Amino acid sequence: MGSPSFRIGDATITRIDEIPLAHGSPAELYPEIDAEAADRHRGRLPAGALDPETGAISLGIHSWLVRTPHHTILIDTATGNGKERPAVPIMHRLDVPYLQRLAAAGVRPEDVDHVLLTHVHADHVGWNTRLVDGRWVPTFPNARHHFSAVEQRYGESLSDPASGGFRPDPALGAPHHPPLDGVYQDSVRPVLEAGLADLVTVDGGEVLDGISFHPAPGHSIDHAVIRLRSRGEEALFAGDVMHHPLQVYEPGWNSRYCEFPEPARASRRWLLEHAAESGALVLPGHFPESSAGRITRRGDRFEWTFA
Repeated sequence: MGSPSFRIGDATITRIDEIPLAHGSPAELYPEIDAEAADRHRGRLPAGALDPETGAISLGIHSWLVRTPHHTILIDTATGNGKERPAVPIMHRLDVPYLQRLAAAGVRPEDVDHVLLTHVHADHVGWNTRLVDGRWVPTFPNARHHFSAVEQRYGESLSDPASGGFRPDPALGAPHHPPLDGVYQDSVRPVLEAGLADLVTVDGGEVLDGISFHPAPGHSIDHAVIRLRSRGEEALFAGDVMHHPLQVYEPGWNSRYCEFPEPARASRRWLLEHAAESGALVLPGHFPESSAGRITRRGDRFEWTFA
């Protein structure tokens, strides 16, 4: 069975899988909820998202391959092979056939001409680089890599205190969950040193024809939702604004990995409202099943339908 694909105007979008994720219960991912909080939603989601008997939830890590008449684009680059991530065993020293899956979709690393990153976290930037002769080098040597200038400055300040430091906007509140150590050094800095980075001001401006970065901070310091518009149709690459469809029904839930809790909730609400109003196809970074869907409003609540 091939990877799911979707059509938005002139663009074709294909999911490139990396690894599955599983949590025994929603409380493992959303530690602030009460133990029975998910019970009322068991009948709303398919078994692939939430087991109706055990309550276990499923997620995954994947990239989005976007092909337009003019570009071959990857949105988020998953975790990467061989990365030292001892604090997160499921991501530690992976050896998975991600590039073979990309090849099965008809794309070689050198064919990618743009990489777009919703944010600089371990499971969204890892395949930016691969290990060659003991050095981390860009995996996509012909691609311009577009990501937030604020995320870059913050990552540099955390990885190198001598850089002068960069402090979050006080309006975000105090950070609750810092990024993993080592990610910036092995998956971001080599792209910068190779001259392949185009740093973005996340303000809704276009970075490519029909593609723009929209502010959705909270999960990370300058998280972006990436919007694609083509021939009157719209897709929203939501990154980690939501990790699971349960958050459509419970937008106040934050994952344990959200750095700035209150902005994360506000960004989620904005995404839900915009997606419901626009009818956009929503493509999050970790949803199971087909991974894409649409959001509808029912009074003061929202519902998710897999595409």
